[in-house]
Amino acid sequence: MPSVPCMMHFSLERNKAKEMDTSVSVDEFFEQVITVKMTPDKKALDIIDQTLLPGTVKRIQLTSREAIWEAIKRLQVRGAPAIGCTAAYGIALLASQYQTGDTEEFVKKLKEDKAYLASSRPTAVNLFWALNRMERTCEQAAAEGMSVPDMKELLTEEAQKIRDEDVAISRNIGEIGFSLLKELKKDGKPVNIETHCNAGTLATAKYGTATAPVYMALEHGWAGSDLHVYCDETRPLLQGARLTAFELQQAGVTTTVQCDNMASILQQNGKVDIIFVGCDRVARNGDAANKIGTSGLAIIAKHYGIPFYVCAPSSTIDIATPTGAEIPIEMRDPDEVTEMWYSERMAPEGVDVFNPAFDVTDHSLITGIITEKGLCKAPFEQAFRELGIE
Repeated sequence: MPSVPCMMHFSLERNKAKEMDTSVSVDEFFEQVITVKMTPDKKALDIIDQTLLPGTVKRIQLTSREAIWEAIKRLQVRGAPAIGCTAAYGIALLASQYQTGDTEEFVKKLKEDKAYLASSRPTAVNLFWALNRMERTCEQAAAEGMSVPDMKELLTEEAQKIRDEDVAISRNIGEIGFSLLKELKKDGKPVNIETHCNAGTLATAKYGTATAPVYMALEHGWAGSDLHVYCDETRPLLQGARLTAFELQQAGVTTTVQCDNMASILQQNGKVDIIFVGCDRVARNGDAANKIGTSGLAIIAKHYGIPFYVCAPSSTIDIATPTGAEIPIEMRDPDEVTEMWYSERMAPEGVDVFNPAFDVTDHSLITGIITEKGLCKAPFEQAFRELGIE
């Protein structure tokens, strides 16, 4: 028998897990699930290990470039914005360890670490956006004659800015999404939302993208029972079941999990008023790459006439990529499909496995793309340009 996979570990650990206090306020809840931060002494990255959720709530410290790379690759930290924050903090941390006073050598080392971290995952554009921003900050400081110690401090400050900006971005996305929820609220009935994967606070610095409208509703005084969120399970990594359902339930929101292939009957029976999903990259024409299964959900929503919104920070919009056909799709380990969640292998040995991490939702299926700068509707290229996203 193969080695016991992760879900068994979760089950064994569940009784020992530190239970989160469900009576806490929304602000206290957010403090409990901060995705990534620097330790107080700024000598390590402190992340919540999302591979252990929901059974075990555990924070781990990362001090080497290999550990940071592995955390991104293994999805200990995941979600495009959170990956971007991790990459920025990671570069600042690694730069703080450089044992050189020579500016040219310092910049060279940073570029090497940037290239290494960039190889961890190919699809999420925020990873490259954050790394490029940190590189530009370093290059500009060097060009201005800044000393190495000051450059180290500047890079730490820049990483913190990226994190703070992400919080503000998610909040703005949430406010726009909340305005859509208010239009649907009537007769004292809850607004029914469906989402896919995890584009929640665990995928960002705070609030999330697809879940941000829900958290804004809570901050504006709605009760958790005013909302009913249906979380697609999201095979094969179960981010919807393990992560979105976990965080929404902890925040006091009425939450239901269903298998991905149950979306059609759910919508057919009138259980869904609106769909919010996140995204890892948006092409210039509005095609959006998100966790595998999103495209199928959009097709079903189009059939039943349910509004389908992609929640995307403007940094996720890749104007240099014309259409979704040019977005690289990460292929992942076959074991995620055949073994990961089972005590023994659940498919024949030697069978081929197709395991793309993402699919691309055609822009024609998208009702709107919510960015922190505003709500974009087709034609999306023109809408992006009008918001200054270039």
